[in-house]
Amino acid sequence: MSGRARLALCAAAATLMASCAMLPLVSPATWIFQAAFLLAVQTGVGALTRRVPLARPLTVAAQALVTLMLLTLVFARQQAVAVIVPGPEVFQHFGTLLQAGADDVGRYSIPAPLSDGIRLMVVGGVLVIGLAVDALAVTYRSAAPAGLPLLALYSVAAGLSGGGAAWLWFLLAAAGYLMLLLAEGRDRLSQWGRVFGGSGGSGAAARSPESTSGAVAPVRTGRRIGAVALGIALFVPLALPSFDGGLLGAAGRGVGNGTGDGGTISAVNPVVSLRDSLNVNEDRTVMTYRTNTSETQDLYLRIVSLDDFDGTAWTPTQRHIVDVPKTFPAPIGLSGQVKRATIQTRISAADWYAQDWLPMPYPASKVDINGSWRYEPVGRALVGDHGQNTRGVQYQVTSLMVEPTAQQLASAPEPSPAMRREFTKVPESLPAVVARTARKVTAGSANHYEQAVKLQDYFAVSGNFQYNTQVQAGSGSTAIANFLKEKQGFCVHFSFAMASMARTLGIPARVAVGFTPGTPQADGSMSVGLRDAHAWPELYFEGVGWTRFEPTPSRGTVPSYTQTNTPGNTEPVAPKPTFSTSAAPSTAPSASESCSTQLRKLAACPSQSSAAAVGTQDDDWFGFRTLGLTLAGLLILGVPLLPMLWRMRVRAARLGGHGRAEADVAAYTLRAWLEVTDTAWDHGIPPEESQTPRKAAERIIGLGELDPEAAAAVHRLAAAVEQVLYAPRPRQVAGLANDARRVAEAFGTSASRPARLRALLAPRSSVRVMWSVSAALTSLRTRLSARRQALLRRPSGQNG
Repeated sequence: MSGRARLALCAAAATLMASCAMLPLVSPATWIFQAAFLLAVQTGVGALTRRVPLARPLTVAAQALVTLMLLTLVFARQQAVAVIVPGPEVFQHFGTLLQAGADDVGRYSIPAPLSDGIRLMVVGGVLVIGLAVDALAVTYRSAAPAGLPLLALYSVAAGLSGGGAAWLWFLLAAAGYLMLLLAEGRDRLSQWGRVFGGSGGSGAAARSPESTSGAVAPVRTGRRIGAVALGIALFVPLALPSFDGGLLGAAGRGVGNGTGDGGTISAVNPVVSLRDSLNVNEDRTVMTYRTNTSETQDLYLRIVSLDDFDGTAWTPTQRHIVDVPKTFPAPIGLSGQVKRATIQTRISAADWYAQDWLPMPYPASKVDINGSWRYEPVGRALVGDHGQNTRGVQYQVTSLMVEPTAQQLASAPEPSPAMRREFTKVPESLPAVVARTARKVTAGSANHYEQAVKLQDYFAVSGNFQYNTQVQAGSGSTAIANFLKEKQGFCVHFSFAMASMARTLGIPARVAVGFTPGTPQADGSMSVGLRDAHAWPELYFEGVGWTRFEPTPSRGTVPSYTQTNTPGNTEPVAPKPTFSTSAAPSTAPSASESCSTQLRKLAACPSQSSAAAVGTQDDDWFGFRTLGLTLAGLLILGVPLLPMLWRMRVRAARLGGHGRAEADVAAYTLRAWLEVTDTAWDHGIPPEESQTPRKAAERIIGLGELDPEAAAAVHRLAAAVEQVLYAPRPRQVAGLANDARRVAEAFGTSASRPARLRALLAPRSSVRVMWSVSAALTSLRTRLSARRQALLRRPSGQNG
């Protein structure tokens, strides 16, 4: 293996070793195998182009082009031309994936799910870094600066991961960089001759500076660069932000762009933007709905439940997802003695509202919706798959309106051991003041129901808490303790705190996130806006199931079964359905509505209405689309034929007419000979520039197994070339073009069909195009350099 090839392998290995620092960021880590394969292809392309050889910029350009085609094949083959050729739709798809990946990065905590967007970001990032390292270390033969992209890759990954086995990734990245430096030093020394090693010995030669300075200098340089790189790698991550949980932390483990083939989801924490939604200056409509019950005060639209509590944040637990069933199973824990009513709700989401989870009344028993959705049985929630979200969707939900009595809740038996084990877990990091306050507030309670009601009243009435969406209650494990001390917050603080305190009392608890019922409209529908975003605790009671409580003052409605003036033995009247026959109204905002900066931050700005787009853009779009399809068709047909067309054009130019002067005769003869050698090259006989024309002719005839007539033509061409090269006054030889064509026909007759097709469609001699471009760029660079030097040497004209 040559030194350059060895250096290229070390560059790829160093990039892959530094990329391992991103393994803790994404789960599963299978993306590393895909990145390694694509990186190997990228490195191989660089090695081949350097062997041609091409100019350095062309080598990098060839690698970049192949990298783009590989990414197109992996991520956008359906949008590509002929599966692998990128077109406008490919770049648009890349933009969509990258935007989705950026959104996922902003919403998920570590490890984030391996969605298509995140996979494009990590795999594409590795390939970009690999291209930079290969270009610097191998193509431009400067390995030291190649440490900068490696350092950037490691530092960003280490800063985001924050702890864990960061030292292992640091050692891998550092070892890869030092390996690259040593490989470059060995390659440089090998250019001076053989590298000797050993223990040294006596004699002047062994002790002379000339014999060792060449080796010592690269080693010392490598040590210095390695020391600086290691120092930077140690201190840079300290300045980068890392994920930190907290009461409002974005902790969670991903969702949304799965493969759709079952397995599990890791779910996003949807409360990340909840405060922003509550603080908007303009309450934009999120969705509208119609329902067949007039009792809408308890019709909360639930998105997802947060049931994993780690002491710093509430997040959804990683759950198994299945296909959406036609009818959902009965809600867990709900017995037949509890009063209920079945209601129908038709919901229309705004065309700007993109949420992975589907807002629904709880507990839903059936959902009619189009699109790619999956069902999470424990939370009874629907989650979008393959990028599916709620933007502009319309759907109908059949759900139960459960109305337990206070007596039923008070007499509920203890939950099952499995329920207690999963939903009463409290981490050791939770401050003791949380459990202590819970016991103090609920002192004297006879059962879990009385404890839950006292906790709700403590936050909503007697505890002197204030609702404030601007409050900063701290982060980390002390967030809930700070909230209990400051007594200011909004729905997230209240629900998180009550659920945590309920768990310390042995009550299974979780937090639900969604929307309050919204505002009635004149046409009988309900309108839900951004400011209706809400979070509330759900507590589990055996025989009733998961039950909503409302600890947030001035938000939502307090359930009737928790009000102190509700007699324990009186059953509330179940809601009576009042059917409505009108269709769901449109949720499109009016044209006069403005889009504030806060709404743009929340991606709450509606797109241009279809009515405006039809009248002004359809004709132009049709024209652009027709033009684009025409160009794409030409590319599909023309690109594969370009080498053949170029070869036909070159053959016609070489064997065409010429002048009668001596210079014209010599040039024409050499072109005819070049056509014969290129024809042989196209059929697998590469030219040997060191051979004389006579020796080259014998080689072409022997390897090509040409017939006697074609062999005589080759000999005549070789003799004409020798006469042109060595005769004092070269004379014109007739019939050279016919001889060249006769040789081409002989190759076509003797070669196999695959060889003929290869010579026709993909001629090997077409590499001369690359050589010509490379020579032109080199010449241009030389001229520019000479011109720059001339300008620098030009006197200024000023007197000294």
